[in-house]
Amino acid sequence: MFLSVFDMFKVGIGPSSSHTIGPMVAAARFLDHLRAQPFKVSGLRASLHGSLAFTGVGHATDRATILGLAGFRADDYDRIKADAEMARISAEGWVAPDGLGQLTFAPKEHLEFDYGPNLPGHANGMKLMGTDAQGDVVTEVTYYSIGGGFVLTEQELAAGADKDDGAPVPFPFKSAAEMLEMAKQSGFSIAQMKRRNELSRRNATDLDAGLTRLWSVMNDCIDRGMNTDGILPGGLNVKRRARGIHDALKAEAGVNLTAPHTINDWMSTYAMAVNEENAAGGQVVTAPTNGAAGVVPATIRYYMDHVPSATAEKIPDFLLTAAAIGGLVKFNASISGAEAGCQAEVGSAAAMAAAGLCAVLGGTPEQIENAAEIALEHHLGMTCDPVKGLVQVPCIERNGLGAIKAVSAASLAMRGDGTHLVPLDAAIETMRQTGADMSEKYKETALGGLAVNVPNC
Repeated sequence: MFLSVFDMFKVGIGPSSSHTIGPMVAAARFLDHLRAQPFKVSGLRASLHGSLAFTGVGHATDRATILGLAGFRADDYDRIKADAEMARISAEGWVAPDGLGQLTFAPKEHLEFDYGPNLPGHANGMKLMGTDAQGDVVTEVTYYSIGGGFVLTEQELAAGADKDDGAPVPFPFKSAAEMLEMAKQSGFSIAQMKRRNELSRRNATDLDAGLTRLWSVMNDCIDRGMNTDGILPGGLNVKRRARGIHDALKAEAGVNLTAPHTINDWMSTYAMAVNEENAAGGQVVTAPTNGAAGVVPATIRYYMDHVPSATAEKIPDFLLTAAAIGGLVKFNASISGAEAGCQAEVGSAAAMAAAGLCAVLGGTPEQIENAAEIALEHHLGMTCDPVKGLVQVPCIERNGLGAIKAVSAASLAMRGDGTHLVPLDAAIETMRQTGADMSEKYKETALGGLAVNVPNC
């Protein structure tokens, strides 16, 4: 089993990896599908299903689909160009992706929100269609956005393409137990094993450059969020808070009366800064999703700014270790809020962050596994209930608390020798079962929980 660190951490745009990045990726894949056909199409249609329909407007799924079909991509997204193209498409009713010519696509007419039953493969389903000159559908592909920006066709999902790409790697662990056994037998750390797996697919220069870029984008996102104020889009009139809190914390720095627990405010501020940027449609790194994008960066920033022994040279080990844990969660359960609730998003992110922090603090593989388990265990059962379908309430603050839990979990694990009662594998399986049992209204549909008990305007 191999999921690259660049699968678990993707540079993209807010507000959602599954609802924004995923549909944009699906649209790009559909354009490639059209380019490979022996016939030409004259127009496009799209339908959004399940969670993509219920919370699609709040998550900008419609915008992502439209722009994706116009040829925009999440990894090099230009907001100014996108805004201009959205206005033109709305006015003129056509797109012109490279190599396909001008295609009829009027969003109000050709983009449907289907609020009926979910498509059979996943809660995040969408159909993309090509039409002839008469408007009849001549080709259609069903895509599923399965969390974290991962997208599969209906056929790929049925074939289990999300589970294993089949190519060999030096350390193909599929469970935490296998991971620990391989670490014991090899004498390598989790990060060293993950690095060797990555090097079986790419050279060291590309790997190191990619890891450097991931942290650079994460860190820049924190800084932007802590230097921007105003009201977040979407209609809830949520005020950005990270800048104000950060300014207050800086003013208090060095004051003898500052309480020790103020460190929690720093961690929350770092995380909230990221998720405010995400909610505003800014550039973020999925970690492993956009809804949970603040936890890992906040934990790294905590390490860099507040741990005396911190060094930037260890950040790659943090990311590699975190990716290893995230891969286990995705392989054996889910990182999708629409599939398993927020335990699969912020819970997974906290487990990844706890493992990464434990690693750079000098933890053994056993302590790292323990840290991940502690963090995940104490997010079990968490629902995904965004008010008005926006990735704002309770998502922004929830990332701050996820970072705090991650740091606490790593600290607790470092106080022990790695021996503990509940294995990480058991916590992951429990999360999977809990997600399967969870009512659909608590899975990113905005039909339950806070989403119906808090006024939407």
